[in-house]
Amino acid sequence: MSQVLRPQEAVERALALSRADDCLVIADESSTANLRWAGNTLTTNGVTRSNRLTVIALRRTGGGVAAGVVSRAAVTAADLEDLVRAAEADAAGNAPAEDAAPLVAEAGPGGGAWDDAPADTGIGVFGAVAPALGEAFAEAEARGDRLYGFANHVVTSTFLGTSGGLRLRHDQPTGLLELNAKGAGGSAWAGVGTRDFADVDVPDLTGGLARRLEWGRRRVDLPAGRYETVLPPSAVADLMIYLYWSAGAQDAHDGRTVFSAPGGGTRVGEKLTGLPVTLSSDPRAAGLECAPFVVAHASSRESSVFDNGLALGATEWISGGTLSALTQTRRSAALTGLPATPAVDNLSMSVPDGGASLEDMVARTERGLLLTCLWYIREVDPQRLLLTGLTRDGVYLVEGGEVVGAVNNFRFNESPVDLLGRMTEVGATGPTLPREWSDYFTRTAMPPVRIADFNMSTVSQAS
Repeated sequence: MSQVLRPQEAVERALALSRADDCLVIADESSTANLRWAGNTLTTNGVTRSNRLTVIALRRTGGGVAAGVVSRAAVTAADLEDLVRAAEADAAGNAPAEDAAPLVAEAGPGGGAWDDAPADTGIGVFGAVAPALGEAFAEAEARGDRLYGFANHVVTSTFLGTSGGLRLRHDQPTGLLELNAKGAGGSAWAGVGTRDFADVDVPDLTGGLARRLEWGRRRVDLPAGRYETVLPPSAVADLMIYLYWSAGAQDAHDGRTVFSAPGGGTRVGEKLTGLPVTLSSDPRAAGLECAPFVVAHASSRESSVFDNGLALGATEWISGGTLSALTQTRRSAALTGLPATPAVDNLSMSVPDGGASLEDMVARTERGLLLTCLWYIREVDPQRLLLTGLTRDGVYLVEGGEVVGAVNNFRFNESPVDLLGRMTEVGATGPTLPREWSDYFTRTAMPPVRIADFNMSTVSQAS
């Protein structure tokens, strides 16, 4: 039976086997615990483990540096040399890389001792959540409602080593819990992101769901149109994440996106909203902590394997309403003349005064809509960042500061960049879970926002 290597040992052995001019190795070791429930009953739970090793071989040529990247799962000691040679063969067949840059030489801050065992998780992480769910199931049953959902916790330890001597390690916990309630009042959703489930308040989540189902007992049909709309933090997160994913500097510089300036260049420095909104990322943001250095398993227009290990800091993408940065590799920074600001794996939006709560904003609404969440979001026009999608799990009519019933679902057509300029109120920022993008991006803190004329383009039959 072939030897299973510790991730640190796999990195060191792969580097020692390399015949390339330079080499980078990334080892990811993950453990996952999950719970699932349906119809007020826990259905499944389990724990899984996985690992992946990525070898990046660099070959110097007369025209620059070619890169070869090969990534494989469950690599044993016997598989290691074949993986390294495959990366070198890939480099031999590739032209010089456009994003070539010197390897990062100086280690930034890591996240744990290199030699310590990989961090892990287990079913015990749900020790407080599981009993609270049992109580919630009983309460829902008594009301005639049904609860569905899941909780998931993943801990990934990433080890990065280079032939230049760089050694960095980061442990990333990622947790989420999603609840969907169904009853006579339709359906309602709530979700939360977490690092360890110690901050998950199940009674608060289920209490909010029960309140929304009660609102839904009265139904009101509304036509398509533009409505004053209060978007809760989860819906704001889904829109701002898409904006963030679309904020690549190279694409903007090449005239491909909403962030391209007429006549060439980017819109950095342009005012996007009259409100003092800041959209930012910080690897050390409390509760949203993420890798403080670049981990790039492949190169693209938004990331570069040559930037692996580059230190990440707090970055304001929008500062006081003005576009102040786009996601940059060192290559795109050289093209645009802007500072290198690689993407960070969290996102926050805020205003200086802290703003009002969602409840306060609803109480100040004379007539409008309150959303729960958005889903099936798709891009229609990259030049405007026009998105379309559907409302889901509760759209409520507000009259005189009170929710008076649930209305039909809609298809919307909006650009998050355009929405920034049309926001009339930004509330208090807090941690939230995006509904649409929770499989890919969970670390967000967002406020509720008020849009005077949100475009509900058509009525939808989706439930």
